Amino acid sequence: MTRKKIDLSSDVGESFGVWTMGNDEALMPYLTSVSIACGWHGGDPQVMRRTVALAKTHRVRVGAHPGYPDLLGFGRRPMQLSPGEARDYLLYQIGALYAFAKAERMQLQHVKLHGALYHDAAQDRSLSEALAGAIVEVDPTLILVGPPESALLSAGQAAGLRVAAEGFGDRTYNEDGSLVSRSAPGALLTDPDAVVDQVLLMVEGKVRAITGRMISITVDTVCLHGDTPGAPAIAKRLRERLALVGIKTLPLEEIFVDQVS
Repeated sequence: MTRKKIDLSSDVGESFGVWTMGNDEALMPYLTSVSIACGWHGGDPQVMRRTVALAKTHRVRVGAHPGYPDLLGFGRRPMQLSPGEARDYLLYQIGALYAFAKAERMQLQHVKLHGALYHDAAQDRSLSEALAGAIVEVDPTLILVGPPESALLSAGQAAGLRVAAEGFGDRTYNEDGSLVSRSAPGALLTDPDAVVDQVLLMVEGKVRAITGRMISITVDTVCLHGDTPGAPAIAKRLRERLALVGIKTLPLEEIFVDQVS
């Protein structure tokens, strides 16, 4: 059954110092939510504040995008953490973005983990329970974003959090529903029409695996990576096509409110 609404999101604010990642200014007008790096895999205090302010200008909801403390590896390398370390690492990063959001008179909507932490928590129940517990400690009304049917979302639900299943418009999928490794050929979709076609399938509850087989997937939010080549043009095309076929793009908070009402 086709969904009539979807959140269109991106991971942003990942530049730091003199190093630039993505084109947040050009991408932001086409989004409904953004996940902002919290300074450990990308971002810095000035970038965080500018990105929150940019989102406010475009009426885009903001969430925290915490990761492993790994600037050199962009947070895409696994680390071994104890549950206590995982909890406190998350509290530290969410707290930093919370302060910038408050300074701009904005409220955090969600938490979405980054890179290796996202994938590790999706499979490791003890890690995901520690992270979900940290989010509850900060604000139990925050939405936890993660892979569909993952240990992460299951732990979030058990902790009493609202959870949102995420799909990726610019990444390809294996038949088991996992993402094709970035190191493998064909892992990234950069053609705007290919991304649009994949997202339109997602809002119908399915996606074509890299093998060609159609698999089921249920998502509340679709992410476009800010570092994907041509991301702003892809987002613009996608927003136009979704509107053309009657699919509303709304931030997660509004989608959840509509579901309750």
